[in-house]
Amino acid sequence: MRKKRLIIRCIIAFCIVLLIPFLGGQYMLDYSLKPENRGRDLDSSWQYMFEKYPYLSSWKDSLEKAGALKDTFIYSPDGVKLHSYFIPASEKTKKTALIIHGYTDNAIRMMMIGYMYNKKLGFNILLPDLRNSGLSGGNSIQMGWLDRIDVRLWMDVTNSIFGDSTKMVLHGISMGAATVMMESGDDQPKYVKCFVEDCGYTSVWDEFKLQLKEEFGLPSFPILDAANMLCQMEYGWNFKEASALKQVAKCKLPMFFIHGDGDTYVPTSMVYKLYETKAAPKKLWIVPGAKHAMSYYDYTEEYTKKVKTFVDKYIR
Repeated sequence: MRKKRLIIRCIIAFCIVLLIPFLGGQYMLDYSLKPENRGRDLDSSWQYMFEKYPYLSSWKDSLEKAGALKDTFIYSPDGVKLHSYFIPASEKTKKTALIIHGYTDNAIRMMMIGYMYNKKLGFNILLPDLRNSGLSGGNSIQMGWLDRIDVRLWMDVTNSIFGDSTKMVLHGISMGAATVMMESGDDQPKYVKCFVEDCGYTSVWDEFKLQLKEEFGLPSFPILDAANMLCQMEYGWNFKEASALKQVAKCKLPMFFIHGDGDTYVPTSMVYKLYETKAAPKKLWIVPGAKHAMSYYDYTEEYTKKVKTFVDKYIR
């Protein structure tokens, strides 16, 4: 009888040992992919952008008076309704920018980059809301990996809206930059000419491993491994395959890498790995003192000039 009880206790203890990592993995997965999401709050997003970039308020007013700030919706193959804003250039042009936002952000929170391309550089622009952001559907964030498939849809939509013979740059910040890099490794249509990535991570695994350590003081094993397995089961992708590093290695088009040397959220060390992996043509700008996703804000004029110089080489 005692032996039987001991065996039962051992089995229970073993099950608990196995269960704890999976409970932790599920918590991490939900914490990461279903966070409190400011990207769903459009009013506060506009308010934030007007406070941080005051010139956007009058620009938005002028666009609305001219009927130039427009919405468009599409459906993904799996039935999710997706939204984008688009704005034509003031003069007809083939130059076009597709601009991708970051984690828990939305298209509104990338309007400063939209302003740069549209107002300063004379580009047509399209800014999509990724899944679970803005006016797009979806109940979870996809960290760029499955987003790249939606972005491919938006690339074709963008090309169609602005004349079906565009010359396009894809520009992303943070998770948007990772999305752009993940897309860059796939075969590109002829209208895509170059990419700009600003503070993107090497892979979802690398970024989550860092955040698990920084936020919770925990090693990657076993919680990250469990979360990775659960992500594959629930969403059909995993953290290791979601690799900007692997995709950049296959990219054949020019890419401009931008990263602040004060970035601790996505460490500056990541951009060196990405840059080294990417074949030429390529360009790197390490922005002095800039924290995560703050390079444009801190160095607006220089950022604009450097992007223009790079993009003008490939889009004329």
